[in-house]
Amino acid sequence: MTSIEELKETIRNCTRCDLAKTRKNPVPGEGDLDARLFLVAQAPGEKEDEEGEMFIGRSGEILDDFLGYAGMEREQFYMTNLLKCLLPGYRRPKRDEIGQCSRYLEKEIEIVDPEVLVPLGYYPARSILEQYGIEVPDDKSRIFNRIWFNQGQKIYPLGHPAAIVYDDSLKEEMREDYGKLRVLSKDCKWYSLCPMRRFYRRGELDQKWIEIYCKGDWENCKRFQAEKAGEPHPDWMLPDGTLRERLKVLSENG
Repeated sequence: MTSIEELKETIRNCTRCDLAKTRKNPVPGEGDLDARLFLVAQAPGEKEDEEGEMFIGRSGEILDDFLGYAGMEREQFYMTNLLKCLLPGYRRPKRDEIGQCSRYLEKEIEIVDPEVLVPLGYYPARSILEQYGIEVPDDKSRIFNRIWFNQGQKIYPLGHPAAIVYDDSLKEEMREDYGKLRVLSKDCKWYSLCPMRRFYRRGELDQKWIEIYCKGDWENCKRFQAEKAGEPHPDWMLPDGTLRERLKVLSENG
């Protein structure tokens, strides 16, 4: 599987688990192979199973609405599933099914090499966090809407659009959550001039600060907020607003 087309063909002919007996069409991933953001849903729905394409059912309509709210289009992403085949009766995925299918997801990630993995829903989030050596919180609510960073990879879990099908009251909140994709689609506009970049390149600042804020959720960076408001802030203030004395000494000594 050296190319995306070879990978897709392998997925379409896969019989590694019992889901091959009940599916109509496996659904390989699709989208921009140079995408910065890489969406991972749980599994195809019935419409996707019939047509062999990603997000063409009701969940796809909701996803397009959320992306539109964020000022983005699905063509800006690479999109795939944790499992490439329909789960009978929309049941939960089994560990062995995820294990058999995970090699395809890993290869897709290798080919696309995205800045941010965006798992949609609990099972994709759990699987991807575990893949990158991150301990999954018992409290599911602590998994979502935050950046995780380990082994050089950023992960930003979101709720799955299908949640709206069952509870429309979640719509506005989830729209706001998906709005963060606009932020994650580019680096902070002040990153090239930020003291954090200088400290990081000198080995004085851990990479996590850069990835989680400067190249991640820069909208929640206290430095960004202060700069936007025209408020003074010292060079040694970290993105979370804390002051680091070591950086103060370095700043004063040039």
